[in-house]
Amino acid sequence: MYCSELGEQWHAARVEPSIGHLDAASAGRSSNAVITTLHEHLIREARNGSYIAADERAEALEAGRRALGSLIGHRAEEIVFRDSARSALRALLNTMALPLSPTVWVAKNEFGPNLLEFERRDFAVRTMPEGDVYGHVDVDSLENMLQFEQPDFIHVCHIGSASGLVQPVAKIVEVAHNAGVPVIVDMAQSVGHVPTVTGADVVYGTSRKWLTGPRGVGFIAIRPDSRIDVRLLPSESFIAGQLALSTAVAEFLDIGQQRVYTELAGIGRIARERLHGIGSWEVMEPVDEPSALVTLAPPPGWRPADVQAARDRLREIGLLVTAADSWRAPLAGEDSLLRISPHLDVRPEQLDQLANAIRTMGY
Repeated sequence: MYCSELGEQWHAARVEPSIGHLDAASAGRSSNAVITTLHEHLIREARNGSYIAADERAEALEAGRRALGSLIGHRAEEIVFRDSARSALRALLNTMALPLSPTVWVAKNEFGPNLLEFERRDFAVRTMPEGDVYGHVDVDSLENMLQFEQPDFIHVCHIGSASGLVQPVAKIVEVAHNAGVPVIVDMAQSVGHVPTVTGADVVYGTSRKWLTGPRGVGFIAIRPDSRIDVRLLPSESFIAGQLALSTAVAEFLDIGQQRVYTELAGIGRIARERLHGIGSWEVMEPVDEPSALVTLAPPPGWRPADVQAARDRLREIGLLVTAADSWRAPLAGEDSLLRISPHLDVRPEQLDQLANAIRTMGY
């Protein structure tokens, strides 16, 4: 029995998993239609030649760009595909017109590998003020800061890799633009998960997580009126992957994006209510945070290796989760967390199984 009729529909469109898949934040399960699109285009390339095959699917590729653009608030011609979100960020940073030692403001949930990209380029990184103990950006305080100084740009992870917090990106964009500061948004964990039309200057993300498209497809979208001067060079195109992403986006839109967002937020709430306090594990997000990414802090005294061992034990009993080590969000602390990210077809008994398993771990 699934959490809803939509969950049953989502599950029926996919192969039967061999494990309780609670790890959409790593990679979602592609539908049968997505897999078929990918396979059919690879066959088309082998038969007709790759470039001819791409020309034959030009209209479908353009339709897919428009559909993706509708999700992220950009026009089709503003979107460039890369092979991952990280390569999209690298391409962006390599072509931005910035002064020496530029300054970037980030939130505490900033993805660790993004910080490494800033560090390699000698960026000065400063954190935006927090409005609560969970780590949401305090937009009013940010607005006050921007009256006295401005970074070269703000970079914000809409949802981080080690927290289910949803940053108030649209409000951040509003106050930043009022101060003449551009905003870049990492949507790797948010597209297909929460509303992502934010008005940001640049957004980038990936196909493989909540959209459940194929691996190897990332995207970046840049507003033409942005103050950011970018000249992204074309890269080798994974056309079959782009078409498969188009199928995933079409399925998502056919269901209704608001319906998906509401359902995932409800699943996150159910998971937090079910898991908080079990065996001294502590849920790290507010119970009503509108996301389905849930993180659990382990019992006192646990080391990162213990959290990894818990992940491995859960895999042995048939549940796929992630050990979110501190490198994923180094500004947020040094603790390792257990990350649970169920998609629409999670079953209540899977959450019960998870709760029962962690109740006795370590004791």
